[in-house]
Amino acid sequence: MNCYQESPPILRDFLAYMSNIEGKSQKTVNEYFCDLRTFFRFLKLSRSMTTKETEFNDIPIDDVDINLIKTVTLNDGYNFMLFLQQDRDNKPVTRRRKVSSLSSFFKYLTKKKMLLESNPIDALESPKVGKRLPKYLELDQCYTLLNSVDGPFKERDYCILVLFLNCGMRLSELCAINYNSITPEGKLRIIGKGNKERIVYLNDACINAVKKYMAVRPNEGLHDKHALFISRNMNRMSPSAVQRLVQKYLAKSGLDGQGFSVHKLRHTAATLMYQYGGVDIRILKEILGHENLGTTEIYTHLSDSQMEKALKSNPLANIGTNSNGK
Repeated sequence: MNCYQESPPILRDFLAYMSNIEGKSQKTVNEYFCDLRTFFRFLKLSRSMTTKETEFNDIPIDDVDINLIKTVTLNDGYNFMLFLQQDRDNKPVTRRRKVSSLSSFFKYLTKKKMLLESNPIDALESPKVGKRLPKYLELDQCYTLLNSVDGPFKERDYCILVLFLNCGMRLSELCAINYNSITPEGKLRIIGKGNKERIVYLNDACINAVKKYMAVRPNEGLHDKHALFISRNMNRMSPSAVQRLVQKYLAKSGLDGQGFSVHKLRHTAATLMYQYGGVDIRILKEILGHENLGTTEIYTHLSDSQMEKALKSNPLANIGTNSNGK
């Protein structure tokens, strides 16, 4: 990002470390930058290092140095959280991410660069985020969505939806697939968050969809000859193009306006594997590329039919219904 140029050297060094050494994705590095830029602006505002006439988003941060950072206290951390809530209207999940960004930055300064004797925000707590059940398509809605595919790129579009619904991959992961990422045996090599590689075994539906698409995939005039999914302009399909594609078919299926999205297709795949396939949660964790098992546990929610079956299986379920009153 060109806006990194406005960053002080200490921030640019941190971003380079997170990208090159920690292997964080560009999206994650950009989030670090935005979060820390907001914190530095808040810090300068709270230290009266800017004029009252300067808009918050115009406060420069290129002069932030280690001497200013050494003045940061735990109280600054909590005041920053209050500022985000009251002045920026940030939701708990956004504030939680900013705590994570601050934590990574100050750990870097303390543990890696040895510029701080101790981490001043080590005890800063993250806002509580209520757990919600993931939204997903029911099985019959999946069939409706897949049956809606048509048009000049129907083989490509159908293949994209089938991979989403069967493999539970992320949007960025699907867009990054190369045509040689799939072996003849049906193994798909996926590059996930932090450039971590994992192997997903494709089922028959995925293999058939890929074969049908490869039979019509363009081979000439490609700007990225390695990309699996090609746009009408002969480029690798971008995340925004795939998002538009999914929304088009959701609308065509009458499923728009219900909160469904590309990411909800990932939720759908995970839920179907768990509910219908009885997939062990530890295996599901590997398929989805989660770092922590706790992240995967959101998919262990029960369907209405499962809960109904569980209640009916109670040995007391029929009490009082027999003629003898038992």
